[in-house]
Parts: sequence; C-alpha cells; structure tokens
Amino acid sequence: MSEFTKENGKRRVVVTGGGMLTALGDDWQEAYAKLKAGQSCIKYIKDWDRFERMNTRLACPYEKELPKAPRKKVRGMGRVALLSLEATERALKMAGLSTAQYEVVDELHNGRTGIAYGDCMGSLDSILDMVMMLKDNDSSRIDSQTYIKCMPQTCVCNLSVFYSIRGRMITTNTACTSGSQAIGYAYEAIASGAQDMMIAGGAEEFGAPDAAVFDAMGATAIKNDTPEQEPRPFDKDRDGLVIGEGAGTLILEDMEHAVKRGAKIYAEVAGFGTNADGTHITTPTPETQAVAINLAIQDAGISPDQIGYVNAHGTSTHHGDIAESLATYKVFNRAVPISSTKSYIGHTLGACGCVESWLSINMMNEGWFHPTLNLVNVDPDCAPLDYIKGEGREISTDYVMNNNFAFGGVNTSLIFKKVQQ
Repeated sequence: MSEFTKENGKRRVVVTGGGMLTALGDDWQEAYAKLKAGQSCIKYIKDWDRFERMNTRLACPYEKELPKAPRKKVRGMGRVALLSLEATERALKMAGLSTAQYEVVDELHNGRTGIAYGDCMGSLDSILDMVMMLKDNDSSRIDSQTYIKCMPQTCVCNLSVFYSIRGRMITTNTACTSGSQAIGYAYEAIASGAQDMMIAGGAEEFGAPDAAVFDAMGATAIKNDTPEQEPRPFDKDRDGLVIGEGAGTLILEDMEHAVKRGAKIYAEVAGFGTNADGTHITTPTPETQAVAINLAIQDAGISPDQIGYVNAHGTSTHHGDIAESLATYKVFNRAVPISSTKSYIGHTLGACGCVESWLSINMMNEGWFHPTLNLVNVDPDCAPLDYIKGEGREISTDYVMNNNFAFGGVNTSLIFKKVQQ
C-alpha cells in the first residue's frame, strides 16, 4: 500500500489552501487575533428598525469593500457569488495555483480539477427584481443576468466560468450544511480518483429575510441593546441565533499530487459523514446526527478518543444546541472539548461549514482553540461535554472535527488530521 493511499485503497486528500471573508477577518492571522481577544463581531443593524414585526436587530455583516474584478467576467455575479470569488481567489493564491490576480495555472483547465460549492438561495437583489415584475407588472428590471445572479447554483457556476474549470461540478445548496457538504463531496471525488484537485466551499450574503425566517420561528436573539452578549450557544439563557455573512473556500488535493508539486499541506481530510434525519424539516434529531458523526469516524478509521476538539454547529437555538450536544455525547461518551465559532460571527448559513472547518484546521496547527463567547452557565439539558468557555484552550491533538446540521434534516461531520511536514 502506498503512503498516499488508505487501507481501503482510497487516495488520501489534503488541504493545500484556504480563503475566508467574514467579520473576523480575511485570513487566519486577522481572525486569530480577534479570537484570542474574545472580540464579538455582532452589531445592531439600524436599518432593520423599519421592519415592525421582526424582533431581532442583530447581525454580523461583512463590511469591507470587495476588490474590483474585471467587469466583463462578473456581470452575472450578485453579492453572494462575489464573496465566493474573493474567498476562492485567496485560497488559490495560498495553494500556489494562481499566476496573477484572477489568473490560475494551466493545469486547472485540464478537467482533473472540479468545483463543489453551495449557498442558500442566490442573490437577494435579483430575486427582488423578479418579484417586483409580478407586483408592478413591469419586467424592465430583469435583464440577461438576473437569473444568473439569483439561481441557487450561482456560486459554483460563476466560479467555474470565471476560472475556466472543466472538471466535476457539484452544487450543494443544503442551507447550513452547504459548505461542509461541498468539502465532503469534493473529498470523495478526489479519494475515488475522479479528480486530482477540487475547489470547495460555501458563501452567504447579508439580508434581512434570512433573519426574518428564523425570527418568525422565535429562533433569533432579541437582546438588541447588548449585541456583544449575543448569541449564547449552549448557555441556559440563550434566546436564539444571529445571522452572519461571509464565504469560505478550501483547495483540496490528492496527497501524492500535492507532494509532487511541492505544495504546502495544512491538513488532511481524514473522514466525512453525511445523512438525513428523515423525520422533520426543521426539528433536529440527535439519533441520526450521531449516525453522521459516527460515519465520519468510521471513514477516518480512527477511534473517537483520538479526536481532541469538536467545532460545534452551535447555533444558540433551544432545540438545536440540546440535540447536537446529545448526539455528540452519544458518540464520544466523554467530555470532549467543544466550542462554537458562531458566538463571534453569528450563523453564516451556506458559508459556515467551510469557514468553521478552515478555522478548526488553523487552530489545530496553532495548538489553541477558541472558547464559546457568552457561555456562562451551560444549559443543564445539554449533554456533559467539555464546553470551552472564558479563556481559550491549548490542546495538542492530531484530529479535529467540524459538525454542521441544516434545515431539511441534513447532517454533516468532517474530520481533519494534522500533517507533519
């Protein structure tokens, strides 16, 4: 058996680049500084005062100006696709696959590199243009690019055309698991030998309707006067989630391919598990969540005891936090260290699976893991896990896990392994 293959004959898959755009920062160094400082990025959104029946005013938008890409190449990109483009540009540069800004090496055009990418629902402004046609009986706001900007697969298709990627295309529009399923399916495409490299990730643009959906369910944080104290994952006084914005992209690669081209390897994708609850659209099911987590562990060929940290989905909703904690404890049967990135930047929906995976990889390599902000008193209904709170935690581990769960009963679990170089 080659050092580049697993015992089951599948190729080993590694991460050779990563890019992110969130309120935490545009790279690991910037994000690390804010995580170490325990800096909440949640804000009061004054513009939302006009929505009389919406209770929350809290969100976490990405407020930096996006770089200007060639207009001819981004005409069909709404904000969500532009976010995905910039996260991908950063990831490609880190992986040594770009030759200049928005230009990539020729190998990416040979059909052996593909894209797996997701978001929740495309660009809201273009959706509004279509709705206004029906409302005002006027189609003048619709042009040849309107649908391209709002179609569910807008990120993956636009990225493919922008970079002339001719390999496998996988769109993962599965709400909060969009980014993590993209990584998982990209990993499987490479492990099976179908592709040598994959661009994988997820994105979500900021919009009040995202908050309104959860607000109507009574699932949003409403302590509007103290945004720095929201959200509160796993805390007994939590009152709901906060919507965020951002994008995350990973470059996945066959390990042998990466070694031959001299790429720096940040981690190995050790395992992936995904399944469906098959019971309810919005109510999580701990039993099937636990199955997804176990599938990832089995795929990695390791024991749960080898995993030193879990990045939780940790949305700060009542049922979600309890179900996730019960599922995690069912698998680990111990107080595994766990924390939620969403306590800093809110729920970035389609982006969270990739953003949180990239942060987990960097924390593993750093040997330091962030606490959950605002977690003071753990909800007694949550399982007895080792909730990292207060200060961060120094942990030396070779394996970390990132879990995400989505509307529709979609469950994902990813395991990353430290690579010695």
